[in-house]
Amino acid sequence: MKYEAVIGLEVHTQVRTRSKMFCSCPNRFGAEPNTLVCPVCMGYPGVLPVPNRQAIRQTVVAGLLTNCQIARFSKFDRKSYFYPDMPKNYQISQYDLPFCEHGYVEIGGKGFSGADLPAKKIGITRIHLEEDVAKLNHFPGASGVDYNRAGVPLMETVSEPDMRTPDEAYAYLTALKEIMQYGDISDCDMEKGQMRCDVNISLREAGTEKFGTKIEIKNLNSFRAVHRALEYEIWRQAELLDAGKTLQQETRGWNDDHGETYLMRTKEQAHDYRYFPDPDLMPFVFPAEEIDAIRAQLPELPAAMRERFVRDYELTSYDAEVLTQDRRTAAYFDRAAQLLKTPKLAANWITSELLRELSNAQQHIETCRIAPEQLAALITLIENKTINGKIGKEVFAEMFATGKDPKAIVDAKGLVQLSDAGAVAALVDQAIAANPAQVAQYQAGNPKVLQFFVGQVMKLSKGKANPQLVVELLQQKL
Repeated sequence: MKYEAVIGLEVHTQVRTRSKMFCSCPNRFGAEPNTLVCPVCMGYPGVLPVPNRQAIRQTVVAGLLTNCQIARFSKFDRKSYFYPDMPKNYQISQYDLPFCEHGYVEIGGKGFSGADLPAKKIGITRIHLEEDVAKLNHFPGASGVDYNRAGVPLMETVSEPDMRTPDEAYAYLTALKEIMQYGDISDCDMEKGQMRCDVNISLREAGTEKFGTKIEIKNLNSFRAVHRALEYEIWRQAELLDAGKTLQQETRGWNDDHGETYLMRTKEQAHDYRYFPDPDLMPFVFPAEEIDAIRAQLPELPAAMRERFVRDYELTSYDAEVLTQDRRTAAYFDRAAQLLKTPKLAANWITSELLRELSNAQQHIETCRIAPEQLAALITLIENKTINGKIGKEVFAEMFATGKDPKAIVDAKGLVQLSDAGAVAALVDQAIAANPAQVAQYQAGNPKVLQFFVGQVMKLSKGKANPQLVVELLQQKL
């Protein structure tokens, strides 16, 4: 390839807290516009901010989970700019002393996001904490401002320009999202604006070290949009460079419908935000003991969990990847697997049955009526041959709808598997006698007819016959 892409990402993540960053207003999505506001987050004269301790702690957690150095001394700064979404005309943010610096996220390789990519560390320049801005709503002929979001704690994770392809950028975002979710820092729901991304990309001739002209892309509301925008922008910049044109530093938006970027504004030089330490907020000093205490409580990350699932539960890498895409699903499986002789069966039921039913019902696993202990109990009934797999699916459907225990359903409906050889033999004889033409086909050398007879016997037994016993007896009698 003639050109090499140099990609860096700035990812904004809303921190899940009960209240906003510097006031007691609820941190909640979906309320009526401008109802979750107060004099502090509206920037009234004379009010004083009070920092949210939980938001700061969660930022430190994010830093530790991304291998960052945690600053022993940090502070908040004022970032001055004039725009309708910022009621104070300045944003409380961090400039030269962020909470977290010099970390990395691993992608590619066994167990990590983008496993089909070569293993690679994507550097993190910094993670700083700030307050979110209001949301602009555009209407025909006018715009409205909803200040409910203004003041919500917002982490900004700035990567090093270490990514070279859209696939690497996608894997990095996926890994970062998993870390934030597993760390219980944020739900990262992009539809609710809880995770937002700006992309910086430049091209340089392959084999050279000097960076090209940086282009920033905004308005990216999904990982897929980031991937598509990078593919388009790499093509667009390469076309211009091949034509002998000079790129200029600019900010572009992304039109997802048209699949292309568009010019928003040019940047002759960096903005002067006139940062200075916020005089209303004292600096923060983190004792080493406090950082060590937080470190001791860090959760298991998905890469380590995937490795453990493969090692301890004998799952395939694919199953481990599917189960750990969501922290709550992984925890659900982990609990069920601990109660079973064959944990792989729990993975099969979750990935093939439970996730499908949850999707059809538009539910999340934490609202599922089937507890992991109940799923393990159902699988145990099948393992012990109390019921067969077909009956198990019927029991599962009722469990999903009602939340009842599997044994109670089996007992109430008389679904215990029929394993008495004499009783099953009688049903086999009945099926053979009723289908002489199929008997002749089987005896003429067509083994596929055996499944026809299995179906007939299961029908006669109302699905309760032991399938293995049915096959054995059919083979003997035919």
